Amino acid sequence: QVQLVESGGGLVQPGGSLRLSCAVSGINLSRNDMNWYRQAPGKQRELVATITRSGITKYGDSVKGRFTISRDIAKNTLYLQMNSLQPEDTAVYNCSVTLGWTTYRGQGTQVTVSS
Repeated sequence: QVQLVESGGGLVQPGGSLRLSCAVSGINLSRNDMNWYRQAPGKQRELVATITRSGITKYGDSVKGRFTISRDIAKNTLYLQMNSLQPEDTAVYNCSVTLGWTTYRGQGTQVTVSS
C-alpha cells in the first residue's frame, strides 16, 4: 500500500524559508519519479518540482532558483527546500507519485507566506 505523508508547512514571513518533507512507504524512491504540487485557493494545481528515478530535477518556472527538491533514499523521504518565499507561494503542498494509471498523493501541508 502506497502512503505519502507530508509535513513541515506553516506560517512564514516573506523572504523566509521552509523545508517540506514527504515520508513515503510502499514504494522505493529510487525507482519512481516523485513530484511536489501545490494548489492555492481558486487556482489550478501547479507542478512545483520533480525528481526522476535517476535523480534528475525539474522545476516550475515560478520557483526556479528558489526551491530545491531532493530525496533521502535511506529514509525513503522526499524534501522540498523553499527559500525566498513570497505571498504567491501560499498554497497547500502535496507530494505525489503516479504508478500506472493511479496517482497517489498525501493529505497535503499548508504553507502560508504573510507578514
